[in-house]
Amino acid sequence: MYKITSKKITETIYRSAKLEGINTTEIYSFIKNQKTDNNKLKGLKDGWKFVLNTIEEELTIDYIKKVHFQICKGQNITPLGEFRNKGVGITGTTWRPKLPSKCDYEKELKELKNIPNELDRIISIFCWIQRSQMFLDGNKRIANLIANKEMIKHGQGIISVPVEKIGNYFTQLINYYETGNIENIKQWIYQNCIDGIE
Repeated sequence: MYKITSKKITETIYRSAKLEGINTTEIYSFIKNQKTDNNKLKGLKDGWKFVLNTIEEELTIDYIKKVHFQICKGQNITPLGEFRNKGVGITGTTWRPKLPSKCDYEKELKELKNIPNELDRIISIFCWIQRSQMFLDGNKRIANLIANKEMIKHGQGIISVPVEKIGNYFTQLINYYETGNIENIKQWIYQNCIDGIE
């Protein structure tokens, strides 16, 4: 298992918060004294704590729902820890994901878990959770935590989008949303976002 330091977790929380558009001053204040009124930052901290305490737990749809609960509690998101029950829009594209009621996430996850190469499997799951948009909010944060749970468990380091490459990442992500072609974004993540492979 990959040994992740508290410094690395702090850096990953910072990068995840920047992906959410949280301002740098607020993030630094939180990192320095661990106090904030920003529930997204609280959720990231609670999510990481939950994931680190359950690294060996099997990755299932129910587990993904538990991470959603940790990430989004206190943010007036309903349903909490459950799939969304209405459509969502995504900034930067007119593409719309299917309603969860029209999807078979159990089957899709099972197929992804059968990918033999560990890193390829984890990156694929990371991308799939984001495109599926299972929940009303928090999908990128959930994808990041789920992927990093599996990265740490299998000794692959962590996935973290560098702050200076966030714009490029969103370009890749929107293209993936619109086309369904996962290969380009997987290659981009592999080249730009993997830290600490042992």
